[in-house]
Amino acid sequence: MRLAILCAGDEEAAPFLEILKEDKVVKKAMLDFHIGFIEDIEVVVLYSGVCKVNAAIAAQILIDTFDVTGIINAGVAGGIMEHIHVFDTVISTEVCYHDVAADILTDFHPWMDTVFFPSDTNLIEISKRAVQKAKMKENVFWGRMVCGENFIDKEGREKIKQDFQPLCVDMESASIAHVCYVNQIPFLSIRCISDSETNSGLSTFEENCKKASGIAKDICVSVLKEMKEYDSL
Repeated sequence: MRLAILCAGDEEAAPFLEILKEDKVVKKAMLDFHIGFIEDIEVVVLYSGVCKVNAAIAAQILIDTFDVTGIINAGVAGGIMEHIHVFDTVISTEVCYHDVAADILTDFHPWMDTVFFPSDTNLIEISKRAVQKAKMKENVFWGRMVCGENFIDKEGREKIKQDFQPLCVDMESASIAHVCYVNQIPFLSIRCISDSETNSGLSTFEENCKKASGIAKDICVSVLKEMKEYDSL
């Protein structure tokens, strides 16, 4: 088992690199792939850079070059629904693009029945057991995420809410799920909320990113512990 932990930004990846054992760096496509161990599970940790294309590049390399058996997308996101607050965490059950026409995915490759990429059911169940055992102080929710190229402040929030009813929004998760879907690789996204409807804006994101990234890391590590116990994936 070799698991990938794929983050968008360096601040999101930093908490993982701090605990990574036997860190070996492989450079490819202008990215640093850190190979090592967390909780005695072999992992490849990296940050891809922000946006869908950067994340998709990294995900395909992880599959083709590093033979990962699953990808966890970890980091931060913006809360969309009213009950999702800063430092809550959302774990994906399904993800989609909010800025891609639906028929692009259903009428063309990969000819999906729906616009939603499902998260791996086994990883979802593992995450639920892990969170229950970890007894997190912060709230954790499972549900839909959406993804697009723009940072969502107030503009565009209502349309996203009306069209998709997601718990949160980010700029990479659906592209990673897309790559995993066509490669038949298990996917899960763990995103802690850095900004929300009531606490919005880029400055709020920047202020909360470090703490939110740490929370996402803690939950991800709990998932790894649970995976090791049941020898999953």
